[in-house]
Amino acid sequence: MSNPYVPLLVMIGIAAVLALGGVGASAILGPKRYNRAKLEAYECGIEPTPHAIGGGRFPIKYYLVAMTFIVFDIEVVFLYPWAVSFAELATFGLVAMLAFLLLITVPFVYEWKRGGLEWD
Repeated sequence: MSNPYVPLLVMIGIAAVLALGGVGASAILGPKRYNRAKLEAYECGIEPTPHAIGGGRFPIKYYLVAMTFIVFDIEVVFLYPWAVSFAELATFGLVAMLAFLLLITVPFVYEWKRGGLEWD
């Protein structure tokens, strides 16, 4: 009797070989034509501006928008399969999802207090 995970491991191995092989082949076989424009930072064709003194800090709004996306993305990723198999999970699934929603509320409340949901 074979292990049911063997096909999955074989598929992961093949995917890794193809991905690493493609990157390796392009590094070896691909043309290497370096010029001034290619080595500069890409900013939509605009000449790069000098960085601010002290490293150029990003405003907190940037991170709060990213955090909003992550919180809602994680919530959807876990709520959708739970809703599909709600009947099979019964009380255990309900308690587990309530615990998850309680935990996901913590970063949501933090973001709300920091002003991440106020669009200026």
